[in-house]
Amino acid sequence: MPPAHSTPPAPPPPATPPRAPAPPRRTAFAEGADRLRTAATTEPGRLRAIGAVLALLVVAFGAVAAWQTTDRASAADDVLHSSQPLSSDAADIYRSLADANTMAASGYLAGLQESAATRARYESDVRTAAAKLVTAAASSAPGSPSAATVARLNELLPRYKGLVESARANNRLGFPVGGAYLRTANDAMQGQMLPAAEDLYQKENQRLRADYGDATPYPWAAIVLGVLALAALAWAQHRTYRRTNRVLNHGLVAATAATAVVLLWLVVGHSVARAGLDGSYAHGVRSLNVLHDARIASLKARSDENLTLVSRGAETKTLKDGTVMDAYDFGYDQEIGALGATLARADALADDAAGRTPLRAADRSMKVWKARHAEARAANDSGDYQKARDKVVGARAGDAAASTGACFDDVDASLASALTHETDEFRKAAQDGRDAMTGLPAGSAALAVLGAAGALLGVGRRLSEYR
Repeated sequence: MPPAHSTPPAPPPPATPPRAPAPPRRTAFAEGADRLRTAATTEPGRLRAIGAVLALLVVAFGAVAAWQTTDRASAADDVLHSSQPLSSDAADIYRSLADANTMAASGYLAGLQESAATRARYESDVRTAAAKLVTAAASSAPGSPSAATVARLNELLPRYKGLVESARANNRLGFPVGGAYLRTANDAMQGQMLPAAEDLYQKENQRLRADYGDATPYPWAAIVLGVLALAALAWAQHRTYRRTNRVLNHGLVAATAATAVVLLWLVVGHSVARAGLDGSYAHGVRSLNVLHDARIASLKARSDENLTLVSRGAETKTLKDGTVMDAYDFGYDQEIGALGATLARADALADDAAGRTPLRAADRSMKVWKARHAEARAANDSGDYQKARDKVVGARAGDAAASTGACFDDVDASLASALTHETDEFRKAAQDGRDAMTGLPAGSAALAVLGAAGALLGVGRRLSEYR
């Protein structure tokens, strides 16, 4: 039999090549970016991008200008109507308390001859301090250091008044303990109340300086954006001119004019406002601060002068050289020296005759005061208490014109006149600075919107040529 033939095995099927992975699905953002990129390669696409950038720059300029000028106008308004008046109120609290202390000592020295005017002035000072404390409490944030200081003064004022009334009643009955009550009242005033009032005054001055710091800096962010917007508009118009040989594009010209007006208004208006506010600080606030210091020094000097005779050597101070001196007499010397120094500083700061005249009158009165005080001190040191007392508060016959009290009243009246003048100077300069920014926030925003619209219309006019 023939051999059987075996069937050869079938060849293996060819290998299937691996399938390429499917490309990742593109996001809508990427597709949109591609379309924008493609559109930007055409002139209409470029024009649309230019128009959007121009409008965005002009609107951003107007928005930032409105925001920054609003902040500065608000701070300038606070300087004029809030922080400076509150600073003056704080100074008035200090002055009223110090003057009340002075009048209490003067009335005690006069005894049964205490004048109705002295008593009325003491009561008026106490009422003024209480009223100003109410105003300060209303303007202080709850829980703030100023609010705590005001609360402390409101607590101490009735206690002080009670001590003064006890001193007055005992003095009229001829009891020497009245002097102890008055010294205790003075210690409360000098050691607690006046330091608290001074602290309140310093806090209000810090708030005033902070408001000046917010009102005067140039709005650099807005100015830089305005310059960038003007540069971009100029470039766009130059590009249009090169491509079309048309000198003007009305929409772009209008946008450039609106932007330039806002930028000029911003720079000039803020410069005028800054000059006014700087002037109000240099010729108003600085002078007012020095005048308040002078008035406080005169009040302390008068109080110490009176208490020298009330204490009759009960309070002493040992100097560095070992000399023992009456503590209140030493205090008078310190305060009258401070008064002379502050009057000289105030005279240097005064910028017109109306400001210098009362200061020079105060200086003349101070010199007479010092001469009369020297006579009173000599009489007291020699043991002639009655002569010293008459020299300080006036003779029993009522001849107060030749006393140191008359000199103090003249100094105080002159300083009050100088304060009134400098307050008017401050208000005028600060109001001029505030008025320079009137309408600037709203005007800059409105003109920026018009400028953006002009830029879009100008670019739209060019786009219509491709349709």
